[in-house]
Amino acid sequence: MKYTTKTEYALVCMAYFAKHPEANLITIKEIAEKENYPVPYLEKILQALRQAGLVISQQGNHGGFRLSRKPADITLRQIIDAIEGSTFDVFCAPDTREDIVCTHFCLCGIKPVWRKTKHMLDNFYDSITLEMLTKNEIEVQHMPQMSSPKSLIGDHVKV
Repeated sequence: MKYTTKTEYALVCMAYFAKHPEANLITIKEIAEKENYPVPYLEKILQALRQAGLVISQQGNHGGFRLSRKPADITLRQIIDAIEGSTFDVFCAPDTREDIVCTHFCLCGIKPVWRKTKHMLDNFYDSITLEMLTKNEIEVQHMPQMSSPKSLIGDHVKV
């Protein structure tokens, strides 16, 4: 699992919108200047966030972007999914596997670990809102407790 600078920049942009609710619309140029990000890169990021329904855009001289809903109603997972496609790719999943040649697919004991990893990340990132991120309300105690590997993937898999 590795997130790109696109995800980091998207999170910074979304936090910027959330921290400036009084602004009707915020331009890409404004964010680029404040954060020292390249405008063309931000354009692509904000286009992906708009396509995911997380921001609303308005074109023209007084155009710009704003959040599509309250920061409390936008999750970290939604932002990551908008930019990366998903939080964690289970690369041997049937819809991905057609591009991968794996001679161990039927006997693979790792699949349940990857599925559980994705499930845990999705649930954790769903529990974090943009509002929490902007108010620095995330602390270690909000993280789910890690259990033993057996309890995470079941008794039928030896670890």
